[in-house]
Amino acid sequence: MKAIMVVGTTSHAGKSLVTTALCRILSRRGWRVAPFKGQNMALNAYVTNAGAEIGYAQAVQAWAAKVSPIAEMNPILLKPQGDMSSQVVLRGRPVGRISSQEYYERFFDTGWQAIQESLARLEQEFDFLVCEGAGSPAEVNLKHRDLTNMRVAKHLNAPTVLVADIDRGGVFAHIIGTLELLDPDERSLIKGIVINKFRGQRELLQSGIDWLEERTGIPVIGVLPMLDQAFPAEDSLSLLDRSPDNSSAELTIAVIRLPHISNFTDFDPLESESSVKLRYVSPKEDLGYPDAVILPGTKTTIADMIALQKTGMAEAIKNYVTAGGTLLGICGGFQMMGEYLADPEGIEGQDGRYKGLQLVPIRTVITTRKIARQRDTSSQYPQMGLPISGYELHQGRTQLVSLEGEEAGSAKFDFLFEDKSLGIVDTRQALWGTYLHGLFDNGPWRRSWLNCLRQQRGLGSLPTGVANYREQREMMLDGLADAVEKHIDVAPLLKP
Repeated sequence: MKAIMVVGTTSHAGKSLVTTALCRILSRRGWRVAPFKGQNMALNAYVTNAGAEIGYAQAVQAWAAKVSPIAEMNPILLKPQGDMSSQVVLRGRPVGRISSQEYYERFFDTGWQAIQESLARLEQEFDFLVCEGAGSPAEVNLKHRDLTNMRVAKHLNAPTVLVADIDRGGVFAHIIGTLELLDPDERSLIKGIVINKFRGQRELLQSGIDWLEERTGIPVIGVLPMLDQAFPAEDSLSLLDRSPDNSSAELTIAVIRLPHISNFTDFDPLESESSVKLRYVSPKEDLGYPDAVILPGTKTTIADMIALQKTGMAEAIKNYVTAGGTLLGICGGFQMMGEYLADPEGIEGQDGRYKGLQLVPIRTVITTRKIARQRDTSSQYPQMGLPISGYELHQGRTQLVSLEGEEAGSAKFDFLFEDKSLGIVDTRQALWGTYLHGLFDNGPWRRSWLNCLRQQRGLGSLPTGVANYREQREMMLDGLADAVEKHIDVAPLLKP
């Protein structure tokens, strides 16, 4: 089986970008391609057609390869919970919570078996793999139990590309240091070096490239300029780097940057709207008065609800709603909007019952059963009958209850979708709550919701007859592949 491995000198060097581009480039050359990342640590997740949970970046890479995401593309997903522990998702299913120390001491054999079995399954269905590493392959303290980098490359005997970020400085030291720390059999697999995020003139870099090639004997197969990311980064640190051009924005939407924010990929379609300025607000920052506030998903709903209360953001959100503001909660954010959250078994590490924002008539109990499934329904609001698709990914059972003397399902609230289990909205269309990730991917619904906000500002309506975000994503992936193919020579990676 043909395979390419992509590793990086550091985290955020550009491994995911190069992997995604190679998936589309090779797919366009006629191969049936699959992405692969043996172990991923991320809070952005996607649910496959079979109800398996994988890293969202691998789903995007699958779409880049023009195939459907499956669990074998990311057999191990670690979802950090903020207490030096993570939920372990194995072959698409949660298998429990484990501390970092326990994981490295006890999980190696189980993890490596899952990786080998997944690779064997992919080999049966595909004729080319593009594999992505994690962090650095040269972490000497962890290398003996590294499941993700050169162990996979050696198992597949895969030509490997080393990606380095020149923008952070010290690129030559990063490359030389990484190569020096690889074992000889690992180093022999490195067939090309890619320098990423270069802002200057290539001529000024050439003497350094010549020196590097002479020193290492490995060709620099590409120098990539700063490229717009056509795929999501894997952790919330990337939110600090986002500075989209919003000079023509007419609406401001604030997303609360929860301490354990997850699935912020939900908001990529909003960032694509030129009329929208998306602002990520820490619980310690001033909320201001945006046109709408979004409470996103979170890996630890109760802990993040407590953080909102301790920082005063919970009170700021309630004051904002009282003053007539629009609030939308997704998944964990939806749960926070209710009367209370209970975790009687301490699944999130915080057993007990905790007060919510008390804005919508729901109560949520965190349960061991995790719901992970794709959903198709139609909207009731803001426009009746719009087709909606997305996915659920949550632990918690939510029930409608009475609030402030009103009976459940009273005239103050209605169901947001035809499928009543997916969310509610108040009749003023100021409070929205849903379990559906990917809601904003639905173009007509997104525009209809934005038009509600625009109407409050006295702005004209945007056309609602727009394509869903997946079509825009396809164009972005093609653009990414075109840009990378222009700057990278993939031939050394394809030699027998």
